[in-house]
Order: sequence, then C-alpha cells, then structure tokens
Amino acid sequence: MNYLFNTWPWYISGPLIGLTVSLLLIGGGKMFGISSSLRHFCAMALPNTRIEFLRYNWKAEIWNIMFVLGIVIGSFLASAFLSSSAPSLLPPHYHSVSGAIKLLLGGFLVGFGARYAGGCTSGHAIMGLSDLQPSSLVAVICFFLGGFLMLGIFQIAGVAL
Repeated sequence: MNYLFNTWPWYISGPLIGLTVSLLLIGGGKMFGISSSLRHFCAMALPNTRIEFLRYNWKAEIWNIMFVLGIVIGSFLASAFLSSSAPSLLPPHYHSVSGAIKLLLGGFLVGFGARYAGGCTSGHAIMGLSDLQPSSLVAVICFFLGGFLMLGIFQIAGVAL
C-alpha cells in the first residue's frame, strides 16, 4: 500500500501512459492530447462566436474534456488523500503576484504555442512519435533545443526559475 503514497517510478508510470495511448487509439480511434481541450473549452464557452477556429461540433470531443477533468479531479484526490506529505506544487518564489503573472503568461504562451503548432509537447512526444509522425519528431527536437537555449540564456542572465 505504501507505493500509493510515493511518486511512481518511470517504469510504472511510463507504461501506463503508453497503455492509455494504445487504448484510446485502438479502442476508439482517439488521439491522446491535452492541449486540444483548450480549444474545446473555448468553443463550449463561446457558442455563438464568429471566430472560425472555434466554430465546430465540440460535443463530438466531449471525451477529451472528460479526460482532462478526470486528470484534474484525480490529481486533487491523489494529493489530498494519497500523499505522505503536503504537496509542494511551486517553488516559494512563485508565491507572489509577480510569480502568478509569470505563471499566467507562461501558461498562455504554452497554450497558444501548442495550438499554433497543432499539439503540445506531450502530444507530439507521446502520441505523435508513437504514430511515427515526422512533424512530431521535428517538433520534439525543437522543444528540447528551445528549452536548452532558454535555460542557458536564463543562467547567463542570472534569472531564477
């Protein structure tokens, strides 16, 4: 029972993610992805919009919204009832107004970039690579190069992350 109260190792969680991807693809022809739910939520919130990107039958993708809600609810339940210690979600320097602004801006940029690129980092890395998509391989390489580049820039500039 103690295994429930600790972080799961990669050799448990990785195959579980792979199994989820396989079940979605084989069982229902669904593509694993989280960032697409941002579009579904926006389309659901703006039913009469004139924005062409948000005018589609989002109800056909309700499974994706339920999947994301399940992640949120499951995360809350796991942190509330299955954690051996109080979860520390953010480093202390993010517990401020400027930290919240950084997080919101970062979240917006990631969400916008994910939709602009046709998928998020995990969507391209997990689903795109398992589907042998060349564009996902290019995207994943660029994600890593961009991450390394920004980390180097921040370290040279002395910016705390």
